Amino acid sequence: MIQIFNVGAERMLGYAASEVMNTITPADISDPQELIARAEALSAELGTPITPGFEALVFKASRGIEDIYELTYIRKDGTRLPAVVSVTALRDAQDSIIGYLLIGTDNTARKEAEEALLKAGALQSAIFNSANFSSIATDAKGVIQIFNVGAERMLGYTAAEVMNKITPADFSDPQELIVRAEALSAELATSITPGFEALVFKASRGIEDIYELTKIRKDGTRFPALVSVTALRDPQGAIIGYLLIGTDNTARKLVEAEREKSDLRLRDQQFYTRSLIESNIDALMTIDPAGIITDVNRQTEALTGCTRDELIGAPFKDCFTDPARAEAGIKRVLAENSITDYELTARARDGKQTVVSYNATTFYDRSRTLKGVFAAARDVTERKRVEVELQQAKAAAESASRTKSDFLASMSHEIRTPMNAIMGIADLLAKTALTPEQDKFVQIFRRSGDNLLNLINDILDLSKVEASQLDLERTDFSLSDHLEKVMEMVAPRAQEKALTLVCEIAPGVSNDLVGDPTRLRQVLLNLLGNAIKFTQSGSVSLRVEPDEDGAVPTALRFTVTDTGIGIADDKLVRVFERFTQADSSTTRRFGGSGLGLTISRRLVELMGGRIWVESQVDEGSLFAFAVPFEVSVAAKSPVAAPVGAGPEAPLPALRILIAEDSPDNCTIALAYLEDTPYLVDVAETGVLACQMFKKGRYDLVLMDRQMPAMDGLTATRTIRAWEKANGRAPTPIIALTASALKGDRESCLAAGCTAYLTKPIKQEVLLQAIKDHSAVKTPTLPGTDALGAGPSRAAQRLADRTPAYLENCRLNVISMLAALDCGDFQAVTILGHNLRGSGGGFGFQMITDIGAGLEQAADVADSAVSRRWIGELSSYLDHLRAGGRPH
Repeated sequence: MIQIFNVGAERMLGYAASEVMNTITPADISDPQELIARAEALSAELGTPITPGFEALVFKASRGIEDIYELTYIRKDGTRLPAVVSVTALRDAQDSIIGYLLIGTDNTARKEAEEALLKAGALQSAIFNSANFSSIATDAKGVIQIFNVGAERMLGYTAAEVMNKITPADFSDPQELIVRAEALSAELATSITPGFEALVFKASRGIEDIYELTKIRKDGTRFPALVSVTALRDPQGAIIGYLLIGTDNTARKLVEAEREKSDLRLRDQQFYTRSLIESNIDALMTIDPAGIITDVNRQTEALTGCTRDELIGAPFKDCFTDPARAEAGIKRVLAENSITDYELTARARDGKQTVVSYNATTFYDRSRTLKGVFAAARDVTERKRVEVELQQAKAAAESASRTKSDFLASMSHEIRTPMNAIMGIADLLAKTALTPEQDKFVQIFRRSGDNLLNLINDILDLSKVEASQLDLERTDFSLSDHLEKVMEMVAPRAQEKALTLVCEIAPGVSNDLVGDPTRLRQVLLNLLGNAIKFTQSGSVSLRVEPDEDGAVPTALRFTVTDTGIGIADDKLVRVFERFTQADSSTTRRFGGSGLGLTISRRLVELMGGRIWVESQVDEGSLFAFAVPFEVSVAAKSPVAAPVGAGPEAPLPALRILIAEDSPDNCTIALAYLEDTPYLVDVAETGVLACQMFKKGRYDLVLMDRQMPAMDGLTATRTIRAWEKANGRAPTPIIALTASALKGDRESCLAAGCTAYLTKPIKQEVLLQAIKDHSAVKTPTLPGTDALGAGPSRAAQRLADRTPAYLENCRLNVISMLAALDCGDFQAVTILGHNLRGSGGGFGFQMITDIGAGLEQAADVADSAVSRRWIGELSSYLDHLRAGGRPH
């Protein structure tokens, strides 16, 4: 046990004397593994087993053997220190061991010194023997005394070839030695000889010297070297030689050369990029995420009237008349990464304002860190001006087209009146007793009258098509019945010329179709009429089959073939042009205006189809067109029995909800339904319609598409959701809209509507739709009209209400002008929409057309065009008040 623990031990080991005395042995603060190793070593050395622990520390001293050893002590805080320990046995007067004295010293410093010396020696050896460094030592005169492996490898000489024979100047570039000597001579104001003196002169004066020099290898090749020179001195400070350590500088030179090339390329790229930026026609700028401009091009300087230096560091938003919108634009780019066609008005220093369209995107550095926004602004002032002019020109063209249509309609009416008289008198004369010569004259009257009447009809149809005023119907029709009527109409002319007339429908063609049978008949009559007109003998045939194109599965191809005079190849491309025939002589020989094929082409294209011709002179022609049709729902159900075929029940008393915000349209619908057994409720808004539907049990809903608060499609979706939630079967909902654009029908059906009708709606169409789509379907009694009292009484009721309707239109004129004065375009849009839907129902197609124009102009906030339409409405109402005819 420890009996004495001096101050040095306390300081060295961190224990207080009281903590260890009579408590532990020195073995308790020694490294256990080292004690085991020491016990094993002593056991082997002395040939006796020695226990690891205190015995291993003092065994030699207990045998009178001097013992000094190294051991690792463990301090109280757990840290370790190397110690040198001297152990002596303490004996009494009888020479018996009464204890041991252990004197220890901290060996840390010596260990560190030993390691440093080892490292220094290793470093010195590594440097001197390194193959990467040329180490050359000379005597005071410069003769090489040491030439290491690195020098041999670098210069190509062996040590034996140079030691005690040459100086380092002998494999240095002579010209560089001369230049160095001159430079040092000038710098140090002393004459220095080119040669070895030039290499070591600074070092000989105690000046640190590192320089670049070209070395010449034994084989004559050259390389750049970086040389460090140190003077070697004896203890008295006298120079006894020089140490020159050199490194091959080739790699660094190459790196520097590449860096220079890279820098040059970078400068070229920067110049090229800047040139691109400056040559751009757009005003370009970069903005940091805080909205501060970081760079601009000259176009931006011209746009703002400020220099680049003035703009860099300025807020982006300050360059515009609406700073808040400009700032919002930057925030939007940062949030969405880009914006397109964002319009702002730039304000120059002199007050000039320019409308610009911005395209902007975020940009990042190589580490994908956001650096800011790159924005390009294009001056769109001229484009805006052109757009306004185009809108004005479009409005003027539309106005001119309407004027032309009005003129043609008026002239048609004025011409038809005397024409009817002429043709009527001609018909009456034909029935009287006439001489052959008189009969010949009357027949000329009749033929000329027919030709003139056909020409008037063709011109009117062409005018309507070109003015986009010709609307197609969508109605169910029987293809076979329709073709039968067409063939009946052309048969007399074919019989007069003894031509064979053939009509064939290919197998698989659906008979029940949905489309516009009137316009289909017009095209067929034109083509068949032409075929008969230009065929003197032989046959004219019509064939209907599925279209081979296959792009539209329900498209049908109608082919009219004749054995007539044919058309020359160079004339084929012109046969569909206005007032054009393949040969001008045909006009004199066969008659005609040259409008029939033009109208046919326009009608086919209007129906979504295509038309073409093939022909051989003197062999005949083939005119074909393909038009898409829908297959009627009736085609999937049994054919209904004819009227009066058996006992049938009267119309059921359906409860019908009309959702319609226009009082005029409500008037029309109620007039149509007044003589039916239907019970009708009216809701002025979509919200009210939903509320009424949920409270009452309705058999059918007539839903206007455009209403305030909630539109018809939203109301339909709401009703469908409520029905589903409450386990109710879907109630038929028929959409009513003044719009008939492409996709409207699909939108209505997608929202949950059962059917779709376009305003103005005819009474028979509405009644038939209610009958077809009502949940309760009961046939009528024999001999009765399934559609109620008939259109005549409804027409009379509408006629009775017409003065009130026209007065309401006058009030609408006042309301719309007031709305425009305060910029309320939404009110004008709604009123225009209502006029569009109601005018035709009361028999005023012009009011419907004006309403459509008003709705379109107000929807784009075009005040000038809106006022022009309101002016036309006011003039038309004045025309009606003065007793003018509706048109």
